[in-house]
Amino acid sequence: MADIKELRKRMDGALASLKSEFSGLRTGRASASLVEPIDVDAYGSKMPMTQVGTITVPEPRMITINVWDKGLVGAVEKAIREAGIGVNPVVDGQSVRIPVPPLTEERRKDLVKVAAKYAEQAKVAIRNVRREGMEAVKSAEGGEDQQKKLSEDVQKLTDEMVKKVDDAFAAKEVEIMQV
Repeated sequence: MADIKELRKRMDGALASLKSEFSGLRTGRASASLVEPIDVDAYGSKMPMTQVGTITVPEPRMITINVWDKGLVGAVEKAIREAGIGVNPVVDGQSVRIPVPPLTEERRKDLVKVAAKYAEQAKVAIRNVRREGMEAVKSAEGGEDQQKKLSEDVQKLTDEMVKKVDDAFAAKEVEIMQV
């Protein structure tokens, strides 16, 4: 029997993953999520940026990381430079300031293409869940009417989730293209 709640939970997972991917995409504004996923070589292992310092956004085009251990300031700067996010960190005592340059029109269009790719991956994941749900409906016990209703429910859920993905992409596109 196809469990609609279980299918919804799995489709929501695809949507949550998409939103997480989107948060890492750079827009014209500074955001802590730009540097949070970066790992820093600290104490002989890789540590998330959030575990070596406090990340703040004091103004729209600036990210500041107050590094707790003075000895890690260089490692934080190096990790940011090597992350390939197109910013130049500036060391200022025990903190690292990251000015976020405005995006060029070309870079904005590239970011929209990346966002579209993420959205398409989320839709594929949702459709895979739908396919599994439909297979479960076909193999389920019960009358034809019940199977028809279940498959309609699965399709309705799929359409709803695909629309949420489209809406999230449209919002991200507007955010990226905003100058």
